[in-house]
Amino acid sequence: MNGNVKNNPLKKVLQIRGMGQVLTVTVGLIILCIVFGIINPTFFSFRNINNLLRQIAPILLIGIGQSYVLITGNIDLSIGSVVGMSTMISATLMTHGMNPWLSVIITLICCIAVGLANGLLVAGCKLPPFIATLGTMTIARGIAQIANGNYNTDSIGAAAEGFRNFFYYGRFLGIFSTVWIAIVLWVIFNFILSRTRTGRHIYAVGSNPDAAKLSGVSILGTTTKVYVVASICSCIVGLTQCASAGMGAMDAGNSYELYAVAASVIGGVSTLGGQGILLGTVIGAAIWGVLQNGLQFAGAPVAIRNIVIGVIVVLSVLLDVVVRGGKKIKIQKNK
Repeated sequence: MNGNVKNNPLKKVLQIRGMGQVLTVTVGLIILCIVFGIINPTFFSFRNINNLLRQIAPILLIGIGQSYVLITGNIDLSIGSVVGMSTMISATLMTHGMNPWLSVIITLICCIAVGLANGLLVAGCKLPPFIATLGTMTIARGIAQIANGNYNTDSIGAAAEGFRNFFYYGRFLGIFSTVWIAIVLWVIFNFILSRTRTGRHIYAVGSNPDAAKLSGVSILGTTTKVYVVASICSCIVGLTQCASAGMGAMDAGNSYELYAVAASVIGGVSTLGGQGILLGTVIGAAIWGVLQNGLQFAGAPVAIRNIVIGVIVVLSVLLDVVVRGGKKIKIQKNK
């Protein structure tokens, strides 16, 4: 039997933890694309696909960060506010004459500090992740508001043209640079999660923190790492927002914590911890982007788009709870 599994690539793929959910939502994504393509053939135009990929890229990035956190059995509500903080800090520094790349470094350090604080509060101080990250969410949004004296910034100017091209407007092989940034970061973080000891520790903490601790896994270190990853991803998204608008907006990143959770749970990352792969996050982010783009083409108002996304998120989490609950009942019966 083991020999048959080894000789059958499909069975090997299906044995990967979380792959079944990924294949299911991939079918859903294909169906959505076909439906929206029938409703409006321009959906499949190169221009729309290219813009769609650029819309998906920031959702994928924050989805990666939230996926890391969710796999440990926690949640990060500060993601959207860190996006806003990143946008405002970087734009404010640039409008005051600082070199754009030095501004990027300082902004990244500030955002990483939020991730460190989240990890210490959740794993070190044992605060519920909802409460801890709700607090840092408010603090980060406050920093975004006071960064430029409670005003949006002026234009970051012509000196930041290289910055804007790198993070948003530039193209390579006809594809926007934002998409390439998302691809590169996905490859890096997927490798860490699936091929390294750190990745194994992340799954172990989410599956059974007590057993992980007894096995020598540092709960504090692992939890802090995932929150730092989430803050790094949020920082990059904030920089792309700044590059896109050419200025800093205090409300940048609003509702992004919802988008991050949507990309993660639609792609099969369990809110109960210990399960999910970043390939699923790609599909989840793509479904979010296709729904927003396709419903817009279909003439659906923003309210309807938000309702559809919200319903899908709730159903995805409900399905996960039912499936995981059913498995636990079976295990208890077998015992």
